[in-house]
Formats: sequence, C-alpha cells, structure tokens
Amino acid sequence: MTPDGELRWTPGRPVPVAAMLTPLRRGAGDPTHRLDPDGTFWRATRTPEGPVTLRVRGLRDAVEAQAWGPGADWVLAGVPELLGAADDTWADFVPNPEHPLLVQSWRANPHWRTTRTRAVFEAVSASALEQVVTCVEAFAAWRRLVQRFGEPAPGPGGLMLSPTPEQWTRIPSWEWLQAGVELRRRKVTILAASRATGLERTLGMGPEEADRALRSLPGIGVWTSAEVRQRAHGHADAFSFGDYHVAKNVSFALTGEVLDDAGCAEVIECYRGHRYRVQQLLAFAGVVRPRRAPRMTLPTHTPNRAVRRGAFSAR
Repeated sequence: MTPDGELRWTPGRPVPVAAMLTPLRRGAGDPTHRLDPDGTFWRATRTPEGPVTLRVRGLRDAVEAQAWGPGADWVLAGVPELLGAADDTWADFVPNPEHPLLVQSWRANPHWRTTRTRAVFEAVSASALEQVVTCVEAFAAWRRLVQRFGEPAPGPGGLMLSPTPEQWTRIPSWEWLQAGVELRRRKVTILAASRATGLERTLGMGPEEADRALRSLPGIGVWTSAEVRQRAHGHADAFSFGDYHVAKNVSFALTGEVLDDAGCAEVIECYRGHRYRVQQLLAFAGVVRPRRAPRMTLPTHTPNRAVRRGAFSAR
C-alpha cells in the first residue's frame, strides 16, 4: 500500500531504532506497536491531525520512515524527536568511573537517546493501567481494552489504535473488570480523558513544570508522571521512583547494595538531569538484584481471565 508520506532522516549518527522505541510497547502482544525481526518498528497512534500508522527502519547512516493516514505529515515531522533529536543533554552525561557497569553500558550504547512521542494522553492511559499491579496484568488489560474499544489503524501493519479520550469514558464498568482493572485505576484514565487537551499542553513546559502539572491530576503520582514523561516528553531525568524493582536494581548495579527509593535517590543524585538515562542504560546491561524471596503472586480480586501463571515484574 502506498504510504501517505515518507521521510529519510540523516542525523549524522547511527540510530538504534529498536532500543529507543521498544519502551513504547506495552508487552510483546501490544496491538498498537510491533517490532519486526529485522528491527523495523511499527507504531499506531492518534495525532492532532488524525490517526496514523508509522513504520520506522534504521539504516547504516539514516532512518527511513513511512506513514499512512491523516496524521502522516504530523508524525513524520516528529520522527527526529521520536528518535532522540530533542535529547539535547546527552552530551553532558559522564558516568562516574566508580560505577563500572554504567560506564560499560554507556560505551556499549553510545547512540541511545530519549524518545519523545508528543502523545501525552496516550502515555497516561497506558501507564495508569500499570499502577500497583504486575506487568502481566497491566499488559493483558491494555491489550484487551484496545482490541475491544479501539479501532484498526490506517494502512498496512495490522495494528490497532488505542481508544480516543471519549471512547475510554464510554467503556462499561463490567468491561473494565473483565480486563482486570479495578475502580481506582479506571478513574485515573477517565479523569485524564476529560482533561486530555490540557495534558497535551504539558509538552510546552519544562521538566519540573510538566511534572507538577501531571501530578496535579488526582491519581497521577511520582511514578506515573515519570513513565509519561519518559515517553511523551523525552525527559532524561524522569526516574521511575515508586517502582517495585527499579530503585532496588539500580542501587544494586551501582553499589552492590539493594536500597529503597530514598537510598537510591542519594546514590544517583550525582546524575541529576540524567537519572532516567542511568535507569535505562543499566536496564540494557541486564543487571538485577539477587532475589531472596518468592515472586509476588498474581492478585485474584478481579475477574481477569487473561492473566494466568508466569514470570512478571510488579509495577
């Protein structure tokens, strides 16, 4: 199918498309994103100009992108920012030699930059489902709700668009429960939907102002704000405080000790401005703290039939 727009971007550096865009995907079964074996990344999203499917492929010295749908021009204009062009602080980052695992990952991933989707409500609606539950639960809920209440994305790729703000508010209560989403998380998405236009205005704010604006919405705290800003705003300092694993894994990777949020905050204070960058680089290194207890069990308080047994990460 002929695309509605095409772009070839030559940034003067290699672009690790998969490494940069995979954090946008909510599990391997996310119907709004797909990563092909050859590293081509597909994304279905809504833009101010309409829905769109974006296909991005990294070459040796350039990036090729095609888009289908009314939002083609808008999304193609944002491809450089999507792939790190707005990350203007990366050159200031210098890992401490006393943190050899971070130094090693930094050297192994010299071209990684923070992404910026410019899709704030999209990030809020997905992150709200991940509050205080396992990734298995959250990803299953996202997949079910998008498939039932979204719509097919334009063009090839076979992707789905997540629901519009209005569509989110019309989902019946029993459908939320069948997806395993209790009232508290549901209310966050519904309230955010009513303020979607205001949420998008946070893109024009600085990191601290955007954080305050997002957290002024009931139900959005430190963790959710960070998860949104990591993806939609491209904030390199948006560390995932409040996550069940992140502070423990990061502190262990840097010091050999497993610390809570407060302890980890002290360790990474020297990286202020780059704390999410540190988080992601250490994730690439694959360092996790040793486990001394059984994994958390999946909750049973909602009638989610999509979640069974298996490994997961709590959020």
